Amino acid sequence: MLDRLSSVTPLLLTYNEEANIARTLDGLTWAQRIVIVDSGSTDKTLDIIAQYSQAEVITRPFDNFADQAEFGVRHISTKWCLSLDADHVVTSSFRKELEDLMANTPEDLAAVLTPFQYLIHGRALKGSLLPPRFNLFRPGFGAYDNDGHGHFFQPNGRTISMTQPLQHDDRKPLGRWLDSQRTYIQQEVQKLLATPPELLNRNDRMRLNGVVAPFAVLIICLIWHRGLFDGWRGWFYAFQRVYAEVLLSLMIWERRATQ
Repeated sequence: MLDRLSSVTPLLLTYNEEANIARTLDGLTWAQRIVIVDSGSTDKTLDIIAQYSQAEVITRPFDNFADQAEFGVRHISTKWCLSLDADHVVTSSFRKELEDLMANTPEDLAAVLTPFQYLIHGRALKGSLLPPRFNLFRPGFGAYDNDGHGHFFQPNGRTISMTQPLQHDDRKPLGRWLDSQRTYIQQEVQKLLATPPELLNRNDRMRLNGVVAPFAVLIICLIWHRGLFDGWRGWFYAFQRVYAEVLLSLMIWERRATQ
């Protein structure tokens, strides 16, 4: 397995991730080297990382996610990069599929789309709004772009999809999530208002409307993604997403009223 996976280097972006980073690194024991770009953590994140001999920390002040990721990619010397957030977990099933993929990788392959399984307090939901992303790619075969508060890899070449998901398992306190939403939603509002409507996808056009999205998100989370069968965790996730959409609507209305 080590021989097959030696062509893959995980890349992580971190900032005060003491609640998550150990689980992420525990799923990467197969990696010969792990590149971590830290934005100046002040909690126990770096102390935890120091316990993993393969992990190499590079400190860089944060400007935006895309530039932070591109900086990390420049420090990858292997054929493949597995780009992860600090709350992503590589399961044994994902690792096995990755091993098989590395043993039979077409030479013209540029990137691999990875699905996600969303967890709330350590238990997987039946579904979520988190779309697949190109987390596995060949450096030099594409680049990162900013997209509102997030970032995504835009491949240049042939792509395929994996079947086994990465897990998204963020266990930071709810207060940390709430604090982050103000900044994240402001960036989303800026993107939505600055982008010509014809260039927005259907979901973003619905969000720009300001009224439909919060109600649609509640129905999608609870009914379409069967959150009702996830107990309080399903409601917890749905209310988080509705809160974010309501906040976005309020900020859009305020921005338009003051322009």
